[in-house]
Amino acid sequence: MIKVLQFVPVQITVFLILGIYTGYYSPIVFEKFLPFILIGLILLLGLQYWRANKSFRRNLFFNSTTYFLSFFIGISTITIHNDLKNPKHYTHFLNDDIAIVLVVEKKLKPGNYYNKYEASVIKINDESTIGNILLNVQKDSLEKLKVDDKLYLKSTFKELISPMNPYYFDYKEYLKKQNIYHQLFTNNQEFLKLKPRQFSLRGLAARIREHVNIALIKNNFKGDELAVINALLLGQRQEISPKLIQSYTGAGAIHILAVSGLHVGIILLILNFIFKPIEQIKNGKTIKLILVVTLLWAFAFVAGLSASVVRAVAMFTAVAIGWQVNRPTNVYNTLTISMFFLLLFNPYFLFDVGFQLSYLAVFSIVWIQPLLYNIWKPKFKLLDYFWKLLTVSVAAQFGIIPISFYYFHQFPSLFFVSNLVIIPFLGVILLGGVLIILLSLLNLLPNILSATYNYLIHIMNWVVDWVARQEDFLFRDISFSILMVISSYVIIIFGIRFLTKRNAIRLIGFSLALILFQSTFIYEKQQRLLADEFIIFHKSRNSMFGKRIGNHFEFYHSLDSATLVKDKVLKQYKVGVGGLEIQATNTIPNIMQFKTKRILIIDSLGAYQLKSYTPDLLLLQQSPRLNLVRLIDSLKPKMIVADGSNYKSYIKRWEKTCEQKNTPFHYTGQKGAYILK
Repeated sequence: MIKVLQFVPVQITVFLILGIYTGYYSPIVFEKFLPFILIGLILLLGLQYWRANKSFRRNLFFNSTTYFLSFFIGISTITIHNDLKNPKHYTHFLNDDIAIVLVVEKKLKPGNYYNKYEASVIKINDESTIGNILLNVQKDSLEKLKVDDKLYLKSTFKELISPMNPYYFDYKEYLKKQNIYHQLFTNNQEFLKLKPRQFSLRGLAARIREHVNIALIKNNFKGDELAVINALLLGQRQEISPKLIQSYTGAGAIHILAVSGLHVGIILLILNFIFKPIEQIKNGKTIKLILVVTLLWAFAFVAGLSASVVRAVAMFTAVAIGWQVNRPTNVYNTLTISMFFLLLFNPYFLFDVGFQLSYLAVFSIVWIQPLLYNIWKPKFKLLDYFWKLLTVSVAAQFGIIPISFYYFHQFPSLFFVSNLVIIPFLGVILLGGVLIILLSLLNLLPNILSATYNYLIHIMNWVVDWVARQEDFLFRDISFSILMVISSYVIIIFGIRFLTKRNAIRLIGFSLALILFQSTFIYEKQQRLLADEFIIFHKSRNSMFGKRIGNHFEFYHSLDSATLVKDKVLKQYKVGVGGLEIQATNTIPNIMQFKTKRILIIDSLGAYQLKSYTPDLLLLQQSPRLNLVRLIDSLKPKMIVADGSNYKSYIKRWEKTCEQKNTPFHYTGQKGAYILK
């Protein structure tokens, strides 16, 4: 592992990543000077390279200059790709009365009430603009929008909503990392369809996928089976049901539904086998390479050019070229070179969870799988084949377990069962799927073949669902911080190094890694014990609040017991904090004390007749009918909070009153949960 860091591509890519993170989270204020810094570093690098060649020895200053150059390239590439920096970005032309022209770029997974799309803003009034937004079109019986559709409408750009409660998925931040900063809400009666965009690669790919789906539906593919075919072969997961997604996640097989390195690697092997005879003709190897690479990128194109697909195809393109020149490809160099150029092309790939998981999984397979495989070498081919699959699955899990804990807070311990059952047949499923699609498009698909393939997909879904239902083997609600992620990877790296070669130095390294992990655990536990807060959650039509002292949380709510068990607000808070002991009650008091702060709670009865009582915090819930002006004059609260159980008409009136009386007002439906430290 340490030797990997000695590879030059790895070192350069590491500094590029550091530059991207620096440019995103700590924007450099001297953006205007970045071109001069880059030019200066390039000239200095050239000078140091000339001196190093002249003296025939390694130059430390040359290496340092290379790393600084890579670091500043990372800063510059994230700056260049930030659409807000462009003077043509639509945000520079917003006002009260605007006419907008949009082009639909991508179809997204629909919500409960809206069909969702990613759209580009090409014109505001008479100004040509750039920039993408989230378009929400109210669901009705009319036809859905298609990629390349052009719309004219008058609407208001709305800010993306931050999570209303702590430790929720931050969809606003997620879209920000895709250069999406606003959203529009409309319906089919509020926009006018213009002449569609004449041509785009995305539109062409979408039309191909549409023709494929029409042909498959004609051949009796529907429901989950059709959705899985779309995911496996066309890279589209929008139509997969939440239940099926949950099953694949619980079984540790969600990577099967996301076109990634596994699929592209299998496709490369299939293509390499199919075009093998071409090598016998003149320049056959070159022709074969061109065909294979062209078809790989054609697959990526049809699959929507997602981050995982582009990463996988870029990496296996390098592998295919390595096979062609008969040069033993250093896999670590191949991985890092593909990562380097992908991040230059789009630095926002770095923040994509699938991108991170893919690289970590492949890297772990390359490094750890040979070590696991050498533990036992079966003599029988079939047994050897399944042993290889098992070691590949376990090696991949080593690489992604810490970051999976951090993002998903669960671990499917039966992952190897679903992988051992599905992966051996995945090549057949992919090759069969391509054949099914081609015959469907040509209207030559026999019923027996379509029924067989349909049944094969059905069996795969059934196996996954069975594994996912073994809930005793699925560990949920795992609290894991970024510090725990880092210390876990340190343990994995030094632990594997020690197991491969046992000596005193590596034992010391592994022991220090264990101490680091334990120290991180103790530190975070201590921080939890020291943390005190009073929190008012946002919950539509209900009240939820509580007082936390260290690991103890007194939780008050207006939910019934069945709803409370399923509620995500409390669950997410518990997972985010970690190790929380909850004492829940649906009996809500009128007066509470938190440290030195006095809290008054007024419910639908509107009772607050108190003498000589000045609350630090006043909580309004269940839409009490009261004269807020009189209340403020008599009690003089320092802060007023209204939760999600109140009528919105009351909220607007209270907000105006508080503004007139210069009293701070917080509505959880607008500003999210209120937290008093």
